[in-house]
Amino acid sequence: MSKTSSPIGPIKVLYNLPQVTIRTRSVSEMDNNVYLITSKTTGAQVLIDAADEPDAIMELIESATVDTPCDLDLVSVITTHQHWDHIRALPEIVERTQVPTSAGTPDAAAIYEETGIRAKVELHHGDKAKFPGIELDVIGLRGHTPGSVALVYVPNDDEPTIIFSGDSLFPGGVGNTWDDAERFNSLLTDVTERIFAQYDDDTVILPGHGGSTVLGTERPHLDEWRARGW
Repeated sequence: MSKTSSPIGPIKVLYNLPQVTIRTRSVSEMDNNVYLITSKTTGAQVLIDAADEPDAIMELIESATVDTPCDLDLVSVITTHQHWDHIRALPEIVERTQVPTSAGTPDAAAIYEETGIRAKVELHHGDKAKFPGIELDVIGLRGHTPGSVALVYVPNDDEPTIIFSGDSLFPGGVGNTWDDAERFNSLLTDVTERIFAQYDDDTVILPGHGGSTVLGTERPHLDEWRARGW
């Protein structure tokens, strides 16, 4: 077991849905959210952002044993964007599990340079990431990084739409664009057109750090965000 080097939160079951469970754990001094989707009918698992603390992430993966009668099968690690705090555990998780990885095309080279892990699948806006019992729509959100992606859990009947937004959308605003007006305009425009214009108010947003929100809470503030410039 590796020595704990940063704060690790408890494993939380965010959603126990008819077809999948969604579990999370906060790791690192940056309060990074690591998300795990597990199919109840197949045992397939998708991990979103292997941010830090590989042992804690492996515990998160194994904790879903109780969610399905099937054998667990980690089928993909998807990285929402290239920033260092979202990829620190990626090499060790890949080494331990031999799982294939995915990332947005414009960020894939930077992730490879930093980690030595080459994305098996490079994601583009509009792609569908399909796994046994789990389907995710890919939304490109340009601005926080060139290749940031959000992932939309495609719901079955009686399930909510859930968007894993990485660092592109949070309660209270979009992600950091470092006072770059062009990057801010790009990100807010993508978030407005590709998320708010496409999904209803009950859609859940699960960001890369901190707590969740729903689109209905944030929608009235879009003009305010644009006016303030962040």
